[in-house]
Amino acid sequence: QGPLVMSGGGLVRPGGSLRLSCAASSYIHSFHIMNWYRQAPGQQREMVASMSSGGGDANYADSVKGRFTLSRDDTNMYLEMNNLKPEDTAVYYCNLNSTLTRTESWGQGTQVTVSA
Repeated sequence: QGPLVMSGGGLVRPGGSLRLSCAASSYIHSFHIMNWYRQAPGQQREMVASMSSGGGDANYADSVKGRFTLSRDDTNMYLEMNNLKPEDTAVYYCNLNSTLTRTESWGQGTQVTVSA
């Protein structure tokens, strides 16, 4: 997998929704683990959602559980974000981790700002 290409960030009011997209350069295989991270100013990068493309439920950080949903198709992964809060403001990154080759690819990052 080459670099991932992200889209979909922006400015939204509290309570609003955004959908982040992450395009892979080739098929997302069952040996890939899909991750979404975010990094707020002055904070460490944190994982917000993770799921094996081979199946199983997604795991979410407690702070986003019930509001964010990770999904995928053959070559893309998505993060649907609902009921956004100001504390969700951060740069978001997608990550694809290959358990077969033990390599990973990252998206370039996209800014999400939640403000009235």
